Amino acid sequence: MKKILITGGTGFIGKALIASLLAEGYEVTVLSRDINSVESICGVGVKAINSLDALKPEDIYQIVINLAGAPIFDARWSDARKQIIRDSRINLTQQLVSGLAKMSTKPELLISGSAIGYYGDHGATILTEHSGVKEDFSQQLCADWENEAKKAEQFGIRVCLIRTGLVLGEEGGLLQRMSLPFKWCLGGRLGTGQQWMSWIHREDWIAIALKMIIDATMSGAYNATAPNPVTNSQFTKALADALNRPALLPVPAWLLKKLLGEMSELVLGSQRVFPERLLAAGFKFKYATLSSALTQLLSRP
Repeated sequence: MKKILITGGTGFIGKALIASLLAEGYEVTVLSRDINSVESICGVGVKAINSLDALKPEDIYQIVINLAGAPIFDARWSDARKQIIRDSRINLTQQLVSGLAKMSTKPELLISGSAIGYYGDHGATILTEHSGVKEDFSQQLCADWENEAKKAEQFGIRVCLIRTGLVLGEEGGLLQRMSLPFKWCLGGRLGTGQQWMSWIHREDWIAIALKMIIDATMSGAYNATAPNPVTNSQFTKALADALNRPALLPVPAWLLKKLLGEMSELVLGSQRVFPERLLAAGFKFKYATLSSALTQLLSRP
């Protein structure tokens, strides 16, 4: 039985990932400040540590999955908040890699989180893993985060960087945020609606992580996005149709900028991302189109 250490395991993606890992027979340990709540959140039998300082040289984890990070959309981006966002990703990844370096038996694989914010705002340009970047806060955050994770390669650890798009799933995430105003008939496009949204169903994200675990040929950065991104206007219409609600109230860009400040770049910025390396590796998306994803997620009682 292979052992897996996960940071960020109690989050929206982490909880669902752990359920799949347990079903596959892996033994899972989660890094959490509240170790007493881990089993109730993540499942019976999941172990917990409350600090990376608890890692010992004799500990053995074949796989490490690094998803930790303060929520990026939960509070306006003051200088203090941006520092919290950076520290929770970059400093923790530094500590994690330092802990792995001390292990007598090194992990086979480190899967480390990143995001399509790595590319910056590129309008309608199609972005692959080889595309250039445009610097802003999100881009620098992701680049620095990835660079810290890649330092594990010097210890012979295979590193996969998972550049995550907008994740759709039940009980949280983007879909819950966007559905609520539509249910009250208050939904509409954001800004011009021409900005591209590169999304992924949570089940496909988990399938990508599982493929990275079993496919030793995979390494480096991968775009975890469905192969059919949509504009915000297209997403808005598809969501309204799936909920059988109108999309009557567009939110102007100036208002979003006033309300959200610099954080408005998350909803007004445009990344039209294509998962070139995943497809080349033979990955098959279960939910390749937005309509198939929304039908599956919103058709349940």
